[in-house]
Amino acid sequence: MRRATLPGGRVAGVAAGGLIALGLALALALGGIPAGMPGFDGIEDLPLPGGADLGDHPYTVTAELQDVLSLVPHAAVRVNDVAVGRITAIELGEDDWSARVTMEINGDVRLPADAAARLEQSSLLGEKYVQLVAPAKETGTGRLTDGSVIPLARTSRSTEVEEVFGALSLLLNGGGVGQLKTITRELNAALGGREPEVRSMLKRVDTLVGDLDDHRDDITDALDAVNRLSSTLAHRKEDVGTVLTGLSPGLKTLEKQRGSLLTMLRSLDTLSGVAVSTINASKDDMIADLKAVAPTLKALADAGTDLPDSLQVLLTYPFTDEVLRGVKGDYLNTYLSMVAAPGTEVIPPLVSEDMPSPVPSSDPASPLSLPSVSGTGTDSGGEHR
Repeated sequence: MRRATLPGGRVAGVAAGGLIALGLALALALGGIPAGMPGFDGIEDLPLPGGADLGDHPYTVTAELQDVLSLVPHAAVRVNDVAVGRITAIELGEDDWSARVTMEINGDVRLPADAAARLEQSSLLGEKYVQLVAPAKETGTGRLTDGSVIPLARTSRSTEVEEVFGALSLLLNGGGVGQLKTITRELNAALGGREPEVRSMLKRVDTLVGDLDDHRDDITDALDAVNRLSSTLAHRKEDVGTVLTGLSPGLKTLEKQRGSLLTMLRSLDTLSGVAVSTINASKDDMIADLKAVAPTLKALADAGTDLPDSLQVLLTYPFTDEVLRGVKGDYLNTYLSMVAAPGTEVIPPLVSEDMPSPVPSSDPASPLSLPSVSGTGTDSGGEHR
C-alpha cells in the first residue's frame, strides 16, 4: 500500500507555517514579545459567545453580595432579563464575609442610583447571573455612574436548587408526609360548609393587613417611643424600685380592708338601684315642675337689666344712690307731685261764710292750697264725688 504524498508546494507551505508557529512559541517563552501586549491567563479570559454588547463607553459598577456561589467572571448582567453587561471580576469583600462583584454595563443603560442587585439563575441547571432591579418608585437620587457601589443592604439572591432539595429531603425523611393526610382531613372538616365565613375572614384579614401597612410609620414611631420609655425606665430603675417598695404597705392595707371595700361597693350598687328607681318614679313630676318653672324663668329672662336696676333703689343703710342725688348740702329735699286720676272730681272742704276764702299765693314756700271748685250737692248737704 503506497502512502499518499503531498505536492512539493503544499509541503513547503506547511513547513513554513510550522516554523512561524514554532518561532512565535519560542518568542513567547523567551519574552521576545514586548510587555505591552495583553496577557492570557486561561480560557476564562475569553469572552463568552453571544454576550452583551457593551458599546463604546461602558461604565463600571461594583455590587456587594453575600453569596456568589457558582458565579464566574464574564457571566451576564441583566436588566428585565435583557443582557446589558458582564461581570469582570469577583473579589473578597473588606469584611472577609462578603464578595465584591465588578460589572461593566453598556453606557446607554441608565439606572437609578438606588438600584438593587440580585443573584439569579437562568434555569434549573443554567448559569448564574446578576439581575439589576430599579426601585418601584424613583426617589430622584441620580443615576448609576462609573465607580458606583451597590451596598450589601440592596443585594440579595434567589433560592438555590440545593436548598429546595434539602428542604424536600427533610420533609420526606423527617416524617412530614405521614401527617399531610391528617392535616388535609382536619382542614376539610374545619372549612367544609363554612366557605362564606372563611372568605369573609380572609377579606377582614386583608383589610387589617392593609391598615397595618398604611400605618406602618405610626407603628414604627410607637415602637420607637416604647424603646425610649424602656430606656428611661432602665435609667430610673432605682426610682421605680423605690415606688414599688413604697406601694407595698398601701397594697397590704387595701388587702386588709378588702371586706370593707366590697361592702362599700355593694352599698353603692344598692344606692344606684334606689336612685334609679326614685328618678324613674319621679320623672313625670320632675318634668311637670320644670314645665311650671319655665314661665318664671322666661319672665326673669325678659326682665333683662330691669331686675338689677330695681335692686339699686331698695333701702340700704343709710341711703341708696338714688336718694343721695336729692340731698342738697345738709338738707334733704323732698318733692311731691300729686296728680288726680282722669275723671276725678275734686271738692274743696266746707268753710263758713264768715271766713275769708283762701286766695292762691304765688309764693312757692307757702302751704299748698286748692282752688274752690263748685260741686253738685244733695238736699241734705252731703258730698258727691
